[in-house]
Amino acid sequence: MVTRVGNNIIFDDLADPQYGRLQKLALKLGNLAKVDFAIDNVLNDASKATGLSDFGPETFHEPLQVLLDAYKSDLDMSAIGATQVYNDLVRCASNRLIIQDRLNKTPDIEDISLNRPLSISGLPRSGTTHLVNLLAADSRFQSLPLWQAQEPFCAPGQENAGFGLKHRAKFLAKRLKSNDSDIDDPRYYRCSLRWSAMQIMGPELASMHAMNPDHIHEELELMTFDFGCNQFEWTSVIPNYRDYYFGKNQTPHYAYMKNVLKLMQLDRGSNKPWVLKCVQNPEQLPALKTVFPDATAIFTHRDPVALIQSTATMIAWGHRMLRTKVDPRAVFDYWADRFENLLRGLVDDRHIWPDNQSTDIFFHEFMAGQTDTAAKIYDLHSIEFTQKAKREIADFIKAHPRGKGGRVRYDLENHFGVRAEEVRERFDFYTKKFPVKFEI
Repeated sequence: MVTRVGNNIIFDDLADPQYGRLQKLALKLGNLAKVDFAIDNVLNDASKATGLSDFGPETFHEPLQVLLDAYKSDLDMSAIGATQVYNDLVRCASNRLIIQDRLNKTPDIEDISLNRPLSISGLPRSGTTHLVNLLAADSRFQSLPLWQAQEPFCAPGQENAGFGLKHRAKFLAKRLKSNDSDIDDPRYYRCSLRWSAMQIMGPELASMHAMNPDHIHEELELMTFDFGCNQFEWTSVIPNYRDYYFGKNQTPHYAYMKNVLKLMQLDRGSNKPWVLKCVQNPEQLPALKTVFPDATAIFTHRDPVALIQSTATMIAWGHRMLRTKVDPRAVFDYWADRFENLLRGLVDDRHIWPDNQSTDIFFHEFMAGQTDTAAKIYDLHSIEFTQKAKREIADFIKAHPRGKGGRVRYDLENHFGVRAEEVRERFDFYTKKFPVKFEI
């Protein structure tokens, strides 16, 4: 299980999971489910869930089929893992139907403009999440809370939450001591249930990356409805889909995401500038620049060894429920490769964003001066750092101290069998260009 010493969290069983009572129950129930990764099943289930049938252009069929084939070939996926990814695909397809219904009713979508957004790009664990949540505390911006990122709109006629959904969501939130809310929306309750399930399956994940409904999330989620992004790699081992993604121009998926943001802006009746963040962006900067040419681009940087160590620990911990066996070294090697590709993309294409439109934020400086970092970004974005904005950001910082949910104590050599020095040499191309502070 996990050892807690004061505020420290120590993983004792990364390679040989020991399950608690709730995890054992979840695995037992999960093993009862049977999943058939057929494209017709996904699309039919989405149509039944929404009452809609128009998915729009069928260009999404190819990436969805590649994804389904990759899932079928993953022999180490557990039954509960298969159920989770299948349900996510149905959710994505359902969102696509709802979005297409709105697009059909919005013929002038191309004429709608977005105010110049703040766009944060950086690797996972590099401070992107904390930074986007910090900036989103300023009420002059609009952002993507997780419950809306996962379901931007309700299906027609399904705007009200039933008693059963509310009761289950509130009961589990109270039982798990999660934040409750007065938001009366079925999307919020469904997101709350997903967060509760995540807490049950991996109680310590919240200390590494909270996924509560109000948490400000990333626009990458909106691209999953077009089935073209690296989001799917986070819950499964699907190298065939990864290679397919590498071989495709991702600009159309970014354009799709932008249209969803336009629809959300219309729905909210607000033209406030968006504050966005995406951990896929570093390897897709040309696509980002094409779709958001006027964005203010913020690039976060951190010691890549610390990033891989943290990410591999989080994913290996999650594998205890999603896979039939856990291989920490394989997880580490996979994400070392992925992070190298992301950082090579960042190094190669950083120049396409001019100095008057972009800045680099180093993790150690950000953590030492969060308000100063915000001021630097505001100056670049040509927006006044008002007293109200300072209060809103200060309130967020006070309510979200680093390590609030516990501090994970990582162990690179014992967990993954590698030394920091050998990993660091691999990333010289990055650290020579961006002077991050070495943490290990």
